[in-house]
Amino acid sequence: MADTKYTEDNIRSLDWKEHIRMRPGMYIGKLGDGSSPDDGIYILLKEVIDNCIDEFVMGAGKTIEVRIKDKEVRVRDYGRGIPLGKVVDVVSKMNTGGKYDTRAFKKSVGLNGVGTKAVNALSAFFKVESVREGKHKWAEFSLGELKNSPDIEESGKRKGTRIEFIPDEAIFKNFKYRNEYVEKMLKNYVYLNPGLTIDFNGEKFKSENGLKDLLEDKMSKEDMLYPIIHLKGEDIEVALTHSKTQYSEEYHSFVNGQNTTQGGTHQSAFREAIVKTIREFYGKNYDSSDVRKSIVSAISIKVMEPVFESQTKTKLGSTDMGGDLPTVRTYVNDFVKTYLDNYLHKNPGVAEAIQKKIIQAERERKDLKGIRKLARDRAKKASLHNKKLRDCRVHLGDMKKERRLETTLFITEGDSASGSITKSRDVNTQAVFSLRGKPLNSYNMSKKIVYENEEFNLLQAALNIEDSMEDLRYNNIVIATDADVDGMHIRLLLITFFLQFFPELIKQGHLYILQTPLFRVRNKKETIYCYSEEERRNAIEKLKKPEITRFKGLGEISPDEFQHFIGDNIRLDPVMLDKAMSIDELLKFYMGKNTPDRQEFIIENLKVELDEVEATV
Repeated sequence: MADTKYTEDNIRSLDWKEHIRMRPGMYIGKLGDGSSPDDGIYILLKEVIDNCIDEFVMGAGKTIEVRIKDKEVRVRDYGRGIPLGKVVDVVSKMNTGGKYDTRAFKKSVGLNGVGTKAVNALSAFFKVESVREGKHKWAEFSLGELKNSPDIEESGKRKGTRIEFIPDEAIFKNFKYRNEYVEKMLKNYVYLNPGLTIDFNGEKFKSENGLKDLLEDKMSKEDMLYPIIHLKGEDIEVALTHSKTQYSEEYHSFVNGQNTTQGGTHQSAFREAIVKTIREFYGKNYDSSDVRKSIVSAISIKVMEPVFESQTKTKLGSTDMGGDLPTVRTYVNDFVKTYLDNYLHKNPGVAEAIQKKIIQAERERKDLKGIRKLARDRAKKASLHNKKLRDCRVHLGDMKKERRLETTLFITEGDSASGSITKSRDVNTQAVFSLRGKPLNSYNMSKKIVYENEEFNLLQAALNIEDSMEDLRYNNIVIATDADVDGMHIRLLLITFFLQFFPELIKQGHLYILQTPLFRVRNKKETIYCYSEEERRNAIEKLKKPEITRFKGLGEISPDEFQHFIGDNIRLDPVMLDKAMSIDELLKFYMGKNTPDRQEFIIENLKVELDEVEATV
């Protein structure tokens, strides 16, 4: 019989840094390599900046400097500086921090005393320095272990705190900071804190008009149906307009400066309040989807001791504002009802434009009614024996599941590629959707096509985004096609579909292209997969006279091998929007008439990929 003794020897206490390093997902969501905006390396940066923001909110320090060079990050504020006797404790003792004193930090995000401790534990190198009252103190760590901590010294530097760190490559494999994601994060900070300047690698970000500036950065003036409505209260700020071209709703929501990408009670209340106010203003019981269709908006609220549904604070769970204030729902509803109603009375031109948009949306919805019902019935039947979707067990909406941010839908073309990915995937978090040949070119088509085209309808149903992004089932949507002309064309057609009907998927950083190796270089002892000609040359040099195989398509890669490319070492290229080009211009350029500019662009870009594919073996 097995020994089942349960004694003191079975109990093991992990110290703070061991626990963080053993279960990093509990503290920073997911790991990743920096190709996704919610990868851990950005959460580390955010945790450090949050402390600087709290100083600014307290009226201490109007500038934050952020420097990222290769893998090293430096963040400097000009706040009050950490009390010198607590410099080591604040970054290395759990539940230590100034924010437990609610007099000092009433509406702060980082209320769990974990932030910089997690950064410290997950960094190969971590240094903290504080300057105050003409003195300074610094301490250096590696993987959370204190390495050096000299005594307090005199200093002529300006007061404030400086933190420097290099994430640990043993945890964040092959990571790289992408400036686009860092810039987006920093811009959100300045939109939410007018008067703050953030200097990122020499470029300065500042905002005078808060959320109004955020919306102006997200869309072109030509695409706005009417000028942005910008309303501010003591603990709430909202901005909204309607897009002329976008089909879906788009929300940017924040709580105490935290970007709640998953929404929550405040965002739900905002959506509800807009509909209620509009209905009452016009005295018509408009359908809620018609009122909100094409809306582009932002909301920011401040809550006492907010409760979030996950450690990374992407969804607000609080129902109360805190103190003697009402519930979040009541507070948001009352504010929108009063201020939006006043605005519409004072601006009849805007009120008229909104009503016209609602009537147009109503007409389009009624036109689609019959076909939507047919499509839904088809999708229901298909989902019972849907050969296109091989689903996974965990989904993005499972807020309590630690791995929900890893949920991925691979969109593949052809049976062999789909088969290889299906056999080698992680069935808990990775799903596969198989296309049959090239999808339809949906450029300039109406939403009707999404329901009429079986593949698009089933893809929409698989993602669960027909009504809003709130119910998206996968965090990462990955286009997995061959790196040849046909594969490039399929990518383009799928990106067109998402740009045309669900652009927020791209705006919110959910869409990717899967990189797959072009070559396998191996000898009897080692195998190296190469994604470029340069990697191939390095591998040949390392292995000396190896056997080299060139992969012509995904179908050639066996399931056993595929698991190397979609597991921990997955390489993804995010699909990003160029802010200089509107979605309309982008679609026109890629999918409009075959202009010489477009031909030249595609030939040049294809040439880069094909040169690597065609490189001599």
